Amino acid sequence: MPHVSAARYGKDNVRVYKTDRDEKTGVHNVTEMVVCCLLEGEIETSYTVADNSVVVATDSIKNTIYIKAKEHPVNPPELYASYLGQHFLDTYKHISVVNIDITVKRWTRMVIDGKEHPHSFYRDGDDTRTVEARVTREGIKLKSGMAGLLVLKSTGSAFHGFVRDEFTTLPETWDRILSTSVDASWVWNTLPSVAAAEKQVAQFDKAWADARRITMKTFAEEDSPSVQATMYKMASQILDAAPETAKVLYALPNKHYFEINLAWHKGIKNTGKDAEVYAPQSDPNGLIKVEVSRS
Repeated sequence: MPHVSAARYGKDNVRVYKTDRDEKTGVHNVTEMVVCCLLEGEIETSYTVADNSVVVATDSIKNTIYIKAKEHPVNPPELYASYLGQHFLDTYKHISVVNIDITVKRWTRMVIDGKEHPHSFYRDGDDTRTVEARVTREGIKLKSGMAGLLVLKSTGSAFHGFVRDEFTTLPETWDRILSTSVDASWVWNTLPSVAAAEKQVAQFDKAWADARRITMKTFAEEDSPSVQATMYKMASQILDAAPETAKVLYALPNKHYFEINLAWHKGIKNTGKDAEVYAPQSDPNGLIKVEVSRS
């Protein structure tokens, strides 16, 4: 007899924007995010016997996302996710798990004539702040992160000494372009309640800022022997900077830039130490992942 071994449902791609206004100063802060909220619990009969009495309509989930954004702070997103998840547990006794994914878009305040503008912003990058929350009656599990941070350096990266066999054509290099789109996340120790998340608000923002700073500083300054070695160094530093985290994960795709041999045209030198013009590649690409946990 077939049975439902796992199920979840809800609303995805809910776009939310919020303006926080300081009435005294006239300064506005803006947040734009995309929210996914999926529920688990005693919902099997909605699949097996068409029992809709256990279904919280996905439209109701969407409305709840908006209302809770009005009622509560949306920053840091870890706290907003905790509030949202706890609401569903408190309201619906047959719901046991709330899964929330949040992606925060990047808006940066404009500086006009050397002064920060109170209510004007621009998109200075496609990287996003991310949160994954799994809220249960036993506690709140949070994974924070950043995605889509595209970085490149034109020197200071090498790759040699790797396995060579009959299938190897890649030449060793002691100096190359290194570019990647950073996808990094850090898993927090389980929080017992929303109140515990409220107490940790400052740590959420600090960890995100530290992780972004560490990633860019290490990327820029290290004479990288490999992506693997560099990402391990990044992860280790984030663990040091955020003591309430349990592990750090990185996924770094190689954005390849290949030399172009132009010797066929009037003997132009454009390889090795003479390389200046490269061909950016889209795919296939290397993909390197690591998970670094505390001992």
